[in-house]
Formats: sequence, C-alpha cells, structure tokens
Amino acid sequence: MKDILEQLEQRRETARLGGGQKRIDAQHARGKLTARERVDLLLDEGSFEEFDMFVTHRCTDFGMEKQKPAGDGVVTGWGTINGRLVYVFSQDFTVFGGSLSETHAQKICKIQDMAIQNGAPLIGINDSGGARIQEGVASLAGYAEVFQRNIEASGVIPQISVIMGPCAGGAVYSPAMTDFIFMVKDTSYMFVTGPDVVKTVTNEVVTAEELGGASTHTRKSSVADAAFENDVEALAEVRRLVDFLPANNREKPPVRPFFDDPNRIEASLDTLVPANANTPYDMKELILKLGDEGDFYEIQEDFAKNIITGFIRIEGRSVGVVANQPMVLAGCLDIDSSRKAARFVRFCDCFDIPILTLVDVPGFLPGTSQEYGGVIKHGAKLLFAYGQATVPMVTVITRKAYGGAYDVMASKHLRSDFNYAWPTAEVAVMGARGATEIIHRADLNDPEKIAQHTKDYEDRFANPFVAAERGFIDEVIQPRTSRKRIARAFASLRNKKVVTPWKKHDNIPL
Repeated sequence: MKDILEQLEQRRETARLGGGQKRIDAQHARGKLTARERVDLLLDEGSFEEFDMFVTHRCTDFGMEKQKPAGDGVVTGWGTINGRLVYVFSQDFTVFGGSLSETHAQKICKIQDMAIQNGAPLIGINDSGGARIQEGVASLAGYAEVFQRNIEASGVIPQISVIMGPCAGGAVYSPAMTDFIFMVKDTSYMFVTGPDVVKTVTNEVVTAEELGGASTHTRKSSVADAAFENDVEALAEVRRLVDFLPANNREKPPVRPFFDDPNRIEASLDTLVPANANTPYDMKELILKLGDEGDFYEIQEDFAKNIITGFIRIEGRSVGVVANQPMVLAGCLDIDSSRKAARFVRFCDCFDIPILTLVDVPGFLPGTSQEYGGVIKHGAKLLFAYGQATVPMVTVITRKAYGGAYDVMASKHLRSDFNYAWPTAEVAVMGARGATEIIHRADLNDPEKIAQHTKDYEDRFANPFVAAERGFIDEVIQPRTSRKRIARAFASLRNKKVVTPWKKHDNIPL
C-alpha cells in the first residue's frame, strides 16, 4: 500500500510541474506566473479541488505519442473566493504552449458543464498559443464545443475571462462571449490574425502589442474591460469583482456587512453642479458619495469615457451604475458610449442587479462620422436594453436631459421605477439657445429680442418642474439627500416583479 501511495504522490508531483522546471523558469522570466500559481492566487487558500490531473492527449501523429504530459496543458477544478463557490480553468503555457487539443477542450467543457449545473461563476485564465496544429480539425472541434457552452452559460452564470498571455485565432471567441475580460499589460494580447498574417495580406507592419495588446483593447476596441500591471493585480481584481456578483441568475447578489449610514446627508452635493450650465464637473464624485464607503468598481474605465459604468453597494447590496460624464464630450451619447452602457445594462438585468442611472446628457453627438457609423442603431441598443430591463431601476437627473437622450437614459417611459431630479435639472427637447433660434427664427437679426426669448425659454423649460407636473419626474429632491432617497427607493423595490409577453427571444438592434 505504501508503494502505491508513493507512486501516486510521484505522479502528482510530475503533473504539477507541467512542462518541466526549465519552462516554468522561462515563464517566470517573462514576468508571468504559472497556471497553478494563478489558481492558488485567485482562490481562497487551500480551497482548490482539481479535476483531470492525469488526463493526456490521444494524438499519435508527428511523434506526439512520445510526449504525453499529465494534464494536457490546462488545470481545471473548483474552489472558493471569499467562501463562495467558483469553477476555474487555467491554461498552462509550459505544456505545448498551452495549445488546445481535443482532451484539453474536454477538460474545459467538463468544468463549464459543472458550473452551469451547480450555478456558480466560471473563471477562465487564458494563456495559449491557440489550436494544437498536430491534431488538426479535432482541436477546432474542441474550440466549438467550448464556444457552445459559453453561449449556453450566458445569462445563467457569470463568466469571467482573464487573458494572461497570447490568445489568438479562434481562441479569442470564447472570451469574447463571456461577461468580463481582463488583460495584463505587456504580457497579454488578443487578435484574430497575428502581425505576420496582417503584413502578408495588407502590407501593414504592426507589433503584437499594437495589434492586440491590453492598451488597444481597453482604449480602442472595447474588447477588454480592464488592464492591470501584472498577474497578481489582475487576479486580486477578479476576486473583488466576484464579490459584487450573484452565483447565478436565480440568486440575488451577495449582501455584505456595511458601515455607512444609508441616511447619510452629503451637503457637498448641493454645490456639485456649477452655476454655469456649460461648466463641466466630475460625475465620479457623485458616484463615490452615493456608494457605501465610497467603494466603486468601474467597468471599461478607459473606453468611451463620456459614460461611466460600474458597481457600487448601497446598504451592502450590489447596484449597477450608469452615468453620463460631463467632463468628456459634455456627457453626450455617441456610438461607443451607447454600446458600452447597453452591454452593462443587459448584464445587470441578466443577474438581477438593480440599476442606478445618473443623467446629465445634452443629446447625441452630432456629425457625419457618427451617422455613417450607425449611431441610430447603436443608440437604439441602449434604449432597447433599458426598455427590456425588469430589475429595480432608479434614475436621478442632475442637470441636462435633452431630446431623445432624455428618453434613452432610463426615463419614466422606459419603465424606470423611481425618477428623481435635482433642482438644477433641465428636462427639455433641447437647450434654450437652440430652441429659441428655431421658434423665433424671424428675430435672428435682433440680438436683444433673441436674448429675451432665450431667457423666457429658460424660465419656462430649464427646470425639472414641467416634467414633474406631468408625472415624468416622481420628485424633485435636494442633492444632499440623494443617498438616503436612492437607498430607500431600492429597499422598496426588492420584491419587484414584472410580467412580460412570452417570446422566444428578442431581436435587439445589433
């Protein structure tokens, strides 16, 4: 019996070494952790239970039968994050460059199936050279099996992808279908075709970092939600994100102990909005003052900065925040901000996370580039996402809410539950100057008359009371009481239920 136990331990020790000490050292030299080190950092200490440690590939072509490392390039299993169950797979670059084979894919699929079956988040750590060429179509079939499960899991369990090395070709489509993608600066990249193929086909000379690095995907393409300095920081932030999310679509988000009075009065908010309607202010200041302990987890911070998305807690409960940012493009909606916010709203709705919308929007960004780029359809995505959402929704208009953008930003007409406005709010079709020049076109050559007409328009419409008279605004509130009013609103909505007509699925304007 002793010999058998020693043999088991030896086999485990060999499996834990993956591609061997030399390749582990090379991984460290590149500033990267190994697959197992990443899992140990991500999960609570001692909680990891591994599956399929001894699985090997079945390929016999090109001399592959002589190399059959245990685990076949991916570590899979389950564990806990702050005591809550999660499933995880971590690709091992030290084994065949982390390339995906038929059995490698089967290991990932098994974990995906268990995560769906048991209703727990799935975290995938990607560090792979792509499909294993020696296996040909079998490895491609493996990718498709993984993709299908990503689709089935979408909206059922939270799926998080962490890119910690190369992720190229077909491999990129699995992370693309997950809810969040995190990258590591300088060591991770994602692209469908690499720099060499790009040079051959289009004659463009581009580096892997420029083509698909963390900066590219967080600032330009919006493929990734955030980029971090190293593996350790990225995994710590994943742990932090998981704390905001429910385990699955049938459970409520976790409730955390809080030490911040829900009735806290924040007097500084009374002077947040400048006297001059064209002067910007930082909407993040409001978000930080509304959330418990000033804790805000921002999503896609570096992309479409004219809108802010992320999570706060109110009374210890997760709340998704969507807010216009007057500091960038005056808070206008455009193609990128509409896509960013629509995706976030749909995620919150999938997982029963209430949505707080903070509005200061002068309209949609005008211009040919926007119209040619399809701002109509992209803006409709955000409109559709809000109109479809059935979670508790609270909206606060702090300043401008003009035109169609007023409708789109969780207005009363899109089934928002509580719509508050500050006294500084202006709910109108457009700004006073533009409206005056259309209504009083005959007086355009008389500056004094135009000035008087503009003032009359401002007095009549540049306030929240016309909308409040119609019931489109539920209450005009003092800015200082915003946290208290929002907390009470969400507390009253905890048992909200909405019945919608049966449908197979919607046809969102993609």
